[in-house]
Amino acid sequence: MYVVTAAATADGERGGCLVGFASPCSIEPSRFMVWLSTANRTYRVACRASHLAVHVLRSDQKETAALFGGRTGDDTDKFARVDWRPGEGGAPVLADSRAWLVGRILERVEGGDHVGFLLDPVEQSASGPDGAPLLRLGDVADLAPGHPA
Repeated sequence: MYVVTAAATADGERGGCLVGFASPCSIEPSRFMVWLSTANRTYRVACRASHLAVHVLRSDQKETAALFGGRTGDDTDKFARVDWRPGEGGAPVLADSRAWLVGRILERVEGGDHVGFLLDPVEQSASGPDGAPLLRLGDVADLAPGHPA
């Protein structure tokens, strides 16, 4: 599971959500694809952003997953509840994630009820696993989403 964050380029509005559809998709050039639900507020912010940040969570970060997956930014300032800093293009980078990357949005691809954002990674956390287990879908299967998927 990933947390994707965005900041709208013009007004700085921030959004972030929990996603399960994301993957590296090219070695050379390096590319990463992340899919956002069109029902999600983060999708609307991402459409006005130049960059997205993609965060890998540890299995002990269910509270962070619940914040970004079970609450909507329509009524909750998620960023007031976590430590973060602006990354490239203003994309919010969460301080306590296992690993992260910030990518410049190259393209948007329609995919039904989700839209894919093709990213050119421009900034990332230090390489190398820290040994902590990753947060997986089964770890958050009981989480009620903040918006319908």
